[in-house]
Amino acid sequence: MGFARTCSVALVGVEGVVVEVQADLEPGVAAFTLVGLPDKSLIESRDRVRAAVVNSGDEWPQKKLTVGLSPASVPKSGSGFDLAVACAVLGAAERIDPRELTELVMIGELGLDGRVRPVRGVLPAVLAAADAGYRQVVVPERTAAEAALVPGMSVLGVRSLRQLVAVLTDEPVPEEDEPPEGAPDPLLAGLAVPGSGAGASPLGGDRPPDLADVAGQPGPRRALEVAAAGRHHIFFKGPPGAGKTMLAERLPGLLPPLSQKESLEVTAVHSVAGTLPPGQPLVDRPPYCAPHHSATMASLVGGGTGLPRPGAVSLAHHGVLFVDEAAECSVRVLDALRQPLESGHVVVARAAGMMRMPARFLLALAANPCPCGRHGTTGGGCECRPSSITRYRARLSGPLMDRVDLRVAVEPVARRELVSLGKGAETTAVVAERVRAARERAAARYAGTPWTTNSEVPGHELRTRWQAAPGALRQAESDLESGLLTARGLDRVLRVAWTAADLAGRDRPAEEDVLWALELRTGIKRGVAAVRAI
Repeated sequence: MGFARTCSVALVGVEGVVVEVQADLEPGVAAFTLVGLPDKSLIESRDRVRAAVVNSGDEWPQKKLTVGLSPASVPKSGSGFDLAVACAVLGAAERIDPRELTELVMIGELGLDGRVRPVRGVLPAVLAAADAGYRQVVVPERTAAEAALVPGMSVLGVRSLRQLVAVLTDEPVPEEDEPPEGAPDPLLAGLAVPGSGAGASPLGGDRPPDLADVAGQPGPRRALEVAAAGRHHIFFKGPPGAGKTMLAERLPGLLPPLSQKESLEVTAVHSVAGTLPPGQPLVDRPPYCAPHHSATMASLVGGGTGLPRPGAVSLAHHGVLFVDEAAECSVRVLDALRQPLESGHVVVARAAGMMRMPARFLLALAANPCPCGRHGTTGGGCECRPSSITRYRARLSGPLMDRVDLRVAVEPVARRELVSLGKGAETTAVVAERVRAARERAAARYAGTPWTTNSEVPGHELRTRWQAAPGALRQAESDLESGLLTARGLDRVLRVAWTAADLAGRDRPAEEDVLWALELRTGIKRGVAAVRAI
């Protein structure tokens, strides 16, 4: 009788559970049994592993073979267990010393020829192994750079099962053929999800869109700057062609680069989803996700058959989620954003299991004023019935809009502004520098607390610990008493006012900062220009 064990990792959403892979050989009729709650793709690993072992030059044991995945109560899915199963079997057959396997974590899919193919979710899997106390991990060579992002882990990248067996048995490591330069690498096939659009530049390619391309719109441009500096949610309303989408697409370029901790969190989500850019193991820029207005609930918050997968709210973690034509979206889908906007995460429950995914994003909404888009514009021409306009606007529910800090009216661009495009307009780099300085000022103020941006600070703290200038809240308190503001709305006005003060270099919000924040919140003109407030 032979026995060996090693470890792998089962992913539940973006979190991993270390799984012990045990192989037991006993005399009897040759059979291969896999137990431990495997899914269909994992059950198929029996044939992949057998072919890979034989084609790697080793003998398949002709005995009764049982492979157990422990803990058996955790659902296991995917092909990432292949490498661990193969090594456990070879350890039980005494081809490899079983003692060499016990402290290793192995992640990788096996091809029939023995090559080790990369799988999704390597980073969160290695993070889970590190948290469990393991310090050595074996991964496919193509994802070794991703695994090496975890500090304190010794990473071995292999191209084939032959190479790994040689390393574990102190034999000469065979060389594996590299694909010709310029030829497609078959090992990367299926690793990324084509056409996902997540994390890409809004205009495609590597060049981010520049704010200088936007003609006119001084008020919305300033509101966009405040949204980036304080991580405030923003809503653009205006007729078609006014520049709502152009403004929203330039928001990711204003955000500062991700910190090391944020980069690991974002990379883990995109690794599980299969949206990591080729050759870029670490995402260091805020992601941008813009789902179509016909997106389903599962595609937005996460879901799918079996165990749920990350949705758009998770792919936009620490970045921007842009919902264009928001009034055309399903009311149920839009209202599903309410919970992650408050908590910063989303919990998806399915019959196969429950998954908690990060979802701390900056929401940007854009919508027309009515179905035809011409209501309230100069020249008019709106043909929509009042009841149609009411129904159209009601799709953006009150509880959802109460969570949006900045509500910006985008007016059509005048001919003079369009002709003078590029003359005196601030670029993204200039505005991003002011945003960075404001973020640093806020981070210094909140040092020693769990918060780093103004949008995260509870309203009670802003009313007691960090107070505005005397008399600055007079109008806001009046709006609260008249019912124009809710208690949550007052807190959000305070947060926006603090961001405006940070951008202006003030120690605390003045009355003009609060009045400008109230104007953006309620839509009522307060007689304070956006330029003066910032």
